[in-house]
Amino acid sequence: EVITFSEADYEGVRLPHDDPVVVTLLVELFTMKMILIDSGSSANILYKHAFDQLRIPVDQLKPVKTPLVGFAGEMIHPLGSINLSVVAGTAPCQTQVEMT
Repeated sequence: EVITFSEADYEGVRLPHDDPVVVTLLVELFTMKMILIDSGSSANILYKHAFDQLRIPVDQLKPVKTPLVGFAGEMIHPLGSINLSVVAGTAPCQTQVEMT
């Protein structure tokens, strides 16, 4: 479904802008707030604290051998990867996708 913005959506926004987009999504039936959408990122990162709150057993993680490298060059080794059901929007205008 097409997402559009009207002039009212730009009220108080200084153009041009490169502000981050932060949304609330339903992940595995839990509402997760303040999710940063970064279209330039090559990874969807879920921090361990948030993963623990989802109460998903760690043994469901698939091993990952490739480290993540931050902007300052620091390397972090992920605990693993997992596919999660994500719902965006509210009925009747919503979509559900599987994200890794």
